[in-house]
Amino acid sequence: MDAISKSFHTYLVKLAYEGAAHEQEHQMGHLLALLEPEEEETVIHYYGLFGEQRLSLKEIAASRHEPEEDTMSTIDRCIRKIAVTPEWQMIKEKQ
Repeated sequence: MDAISKSFHTYLVKLAYEGAAHEQEHQMGHLLALLEPEEEETVIHYYGLFGEQRLSLKEIAASRHEPEEDTMSTIDRCIRKIAVTPEWQMIKEKQ
């Protein structure tokens, strides 16, 4: 995972464990809307965002009917896709 993606990943982990203010949830909703619905759901469950239960990679892969490696590749690709957007860069600067 490159540095840009890692910063977004770290932010998601922090949100999942510490919770998010309404504005942060709103911003995250907009960022995740850039993904396909199935990808968005995968990321939400992997990190446990928006009060959703955090699922293991194994559980998510089973629900997607694919190997865990493919699921992890999808998650990594989604993180990268969002991490390079101007929207994320603006949010990151405000932290």
